[in-house]
Formats: sequence, C-alpha cells, structure tokens
Amino acid sequence: MLTSKQAARLIDISAVRTPHNINDIKELVKYAKEYRFINVHVLPNWVRQLADMLSGESDIFVGAPVGFPSGGHTTKIKLAEVDALIADGVQEMDAVMNVGRFLNEEYDYVLDELKQVVDATPDNVLTKIIIEINLLSDEEMLRACELVIESGADFVKSGTGWIPGGANIERIRKMKGVCGSKIKIKAAGGIRTPQELQELYDMGVERAGINTKSALEIVEYFKAHE
Repeated sequence: MLTSKQAARLIDISAVRTPHNINDIKELVKYAKEYRFINVHVLPNWVRQLADMLSGESDIFVGAPVGFPSGGHTTKIKLAEVDALIADGVQEMDAVMNVGRFLNEEYDYVLDELKQVVDATPDNVLTKIIIEINLLSDEEMLRACELVIESGADFVKSGTGWIPGGANIERIRKMKGVCGSKIKIKAAGGIRTPQELQELYDMGVERAGINTKSALEIVEYFKAHE
C-alpha cells in the first residue's frame, strides 16, 4: 500500500476554475506545504504569484495550463502562453491538445502544434499533453497517445477534469499498454478514492490530478493506515 508521502508525491492539486482567486491559491499552497503535494496548478494569470509563494520549496512545482480548457486556441496563442508562463516561473505545463482538429483527423496539424509547444519549452520545464479521453473512443484515445509520444512531451494526460466522467481506470490501463515506458501518464478527472489512486499507481501511472478535497482525504486515508 502507498504511504501518505508517496501518495502526495503522485498528486497535482489545482485551483483552475473560473471563480478561483488569490485566497484559494493561498489555501492551496498551504496544503501543498503541509502535505508535500508535488505540484500546485493555477490559471496562467496567477503563475507569478504562485512562483513567489513557492519560492524555496524545491520539491513543490509551479504548474499551469496551456490552451485550457478547450484546446481550441490557435498555435500562435498557445506558443505565446508558453513564453509568458516560462517568464513567470512555471515548472510544469499541461497543454490541451486540439481535440476538434484531432476528431477531424487532422493528425499532421495536431502533431505539428504539439511539437511546437514541446520545442518552445526548456528542458527543465515538464510538458503534459491533455488528450481528453472522455471525448474519444478507445481507438482515438490510443491514436492520440501515439501522437503525444511522437511530439516528445514528458507526459500524456487523460483529461482536464472539465468533461464529465469517472476515474477511467480500465481505459487508462489501455493507455499504459500503448505508452509503456515511452512516456509518463497523468490520470485526471473523477479520481476520488484511495483505492483508485492505489490502482493507478500499481499499473505504473506516474501522476494524478485530483481535486483538493479528495486529495486531502486520500492522503489522510493512507496516513491512517501506515
């Protein structure tokens, strides 16, 4: 069984909903420092403040999205976001694939955009590409994983958490079958229980995006069972 420390080092916590403000981010940082969650994720305009709050916390990373939440931004705008986030101190970026173009079978467009995002990112900043599996068939999901692998990104991420759906454990298992050791996986959306996190960890998933309330409950569960 996972320890509470191991669980926290798997979990990205976030405040990326429309009404989230500086007080929400301060609370998130407080929890991150107390529990040692690996990443704090905020909307782009808060990255500079978040970086200041996490200054000196070398094991808690500053995260933000690119092209969020739809992925429908132009490539030019996504690249501008990348540049601005890097200037503000981001350490991990979760970029949304252009799902509409993908569903239109414009795979060259999608791959070219992903490569441009990855190439614009310094080696010391991680890139995670969100493919939004709740909008894809299994075949489409695995094709998207292949494109993300080809792009050179560090992670493929299952979803934004904005599209309805559960934890998708068995579908993520299929993703792992394609991704193997070629790319890391971040599972996100609908993960609510310690059992789900344990199962994801056991199959080799390297990161999970979990809402803060559930993340705290999960870590406390593992702490109580140590």
